[in-house]
Parts: sequence; structure tokens; C-alpha cells
Amino acid sequence: MAKSLPPLTWFRSFEAAARHLSFTAAAEEVGLTQSAVSQQVKALETRLRVPLFTRLPRGLALTDDGRRLLPQVSASLDGLAAAADLVAAAPGEELLTVATSVSVAQWVIAPHLAAFQAAHPDARVRLLGAIWADDFNTARADVEVRFGSAKQAGEGAVLLGSDTLIALKAPGLQMPLEDGPLIEAVGTSSGWQAWREQVGPVGQPTLFTDTYGMALQMAAHGLGVALVSEVLAGHALKSGQVVRADPGEISGSEGYFLSFNDAQPAATAFASWLKRIV
Repeated sequence: MAKSLPPLTWFRSFEAAARHLSFTAAAEEVGLTQSAVSQQVKALETRLRVPLFTRLPRGLALTDDGRRLLPQVSASLDGLAAAADLVAAAPGEELLTVATSVSVAQWVIAPHLAAFQAAHPDARVRLLGAIWADDFNTARADVEVRFGSAKQAGEGAVLLGSDTLIALKAPGLQMPLEDGPLIEAVGTSSGWQAWREQVGPVGQPTLFTDTYGMALQMAAHGLGVALVSEVLAGHALKSGQVVRADPGEISGSEGYFLSFNDAQPAATAFASWLKRIV
């Protein structure tokens, strides 16, 4: 059986932090918060069972294990970027390219895409999964939905929906929130600890994933209660895949930000439609 690898996002955060010797500078480069980068590096260290950095009062220092890992990770990331450049197609007038996270594509766009196609029968839509700033730069998309802060999203990007986080579970999971198994989306700045401080007591998470979309999927399968962006939850709630585990809510430190090429009619139409459905 092939050995499973840690998520690519963890390696990307490690590589950027190792080059800058700073979680803050790495966060600026990869388009995440400082807290998210720090958490992803910590998760990688836990998975590998070795410390990769020595945390100093004014920055970071690579450990021996970190120095051994860095060249291999850098070479692998460069190879992936080169491979993507070989096959990435530039957007054209006849094809609308939408770059977004898999979470938004799965939970927001896909359930409603038939309605957009019915209203725009001549539109050809290409969905590209993107997380890092480099992913979006390579995609050269007509429409982008980036996850992060307003600063990370860039000039001209607007918040899509809200940054509210809500607690969701499968309809058949019958137990009080404070007693239930919790699912944590690692790499975001607001989670169950923030809920505990702002809303009420809950236990410690027992399941972890690196995206809100996967956390929502796990909740729908009855594995626990997930704290998820309200933007993703609309279709899942309406279709009965999940229900709210508690009426409370908190504001997230990140959100989904929309930008598009307003010189292209199809991109403008898609962006307007997307804002209506969230």
C-alpha cells in the first residue's frame, strides 16, 4: 500500500516559512494568515514527528531536519509549477475560466451551475481548483474566488456573502453540541476555541481537516459537528444534508473574496450570478 503524504498546502507553508524564516512573511507570500501558516507547519511537524523550526523571539531557525527537508520540498514544488505551466490554458473569449477552492466549486457553484447554463446557453465554463496565490497567477482566470483576508484577496476583491461561521451536523446526529464530537478546519484563524469564548462551552475537536468543504462533508456523513463558513452551507442546509447544531454563530477572520474581469461580459454575468446565490 502506498504511503499517504501530508497535504501539499502544509509543504507550501513550510517551504515559504523556511525561505523567509518568518511565518508572517510566508503568510504574505502564500495568501494565508500568519496563524494559518503556523498551524499548517505545526501539523506537518506533528505528522513527521520531528521539529522543523526552532521558534525564536524574533523569527525562526531551521532545525537539522528542516534543513534536510527544504531542498527536497523546494524542488518538488518547482517541478509541480513547471508541470502546471505546460498544461495551463490561457482564458479566451469562448471559455469562461473560474478559479476557486474545491470547497466553493463543490458546495456553492456545482449545485446551481445548471441554472447559470440555462440562463447563458452559449457560455462554456471551466472550473479550476486553486488555493495558493501561485495557483491563481498560473490559472489566469476570468473569475476568482480567494479565501483569506481582504488584504490577501487583493485590490478590487469583494467579500462573497459573509464571513460568518455556523455549527452544522447531520440530521441524524442527536446530541447536545457541548457533548458532541467536533470537527476542526485546521489552518483558519477562527475555530472552536473562538466559539467557546464567544458563544458557549464545547469540548475539544477530535477530527481535523484542512478545508471548510471537507469539514462540511464530514458533518454531512454524521461524523460530528463542523464549524463552517455560512457561504458554503446554503445548499447543504436546503437539501437537508445538514442542519444547524446550534443557533449561535461567530465571525471568521477570513472569508471568500470575489474578483473578476469586468471587461468580459461572461465574467461579469457569472460574478453577478454568484453573488445572488450565496
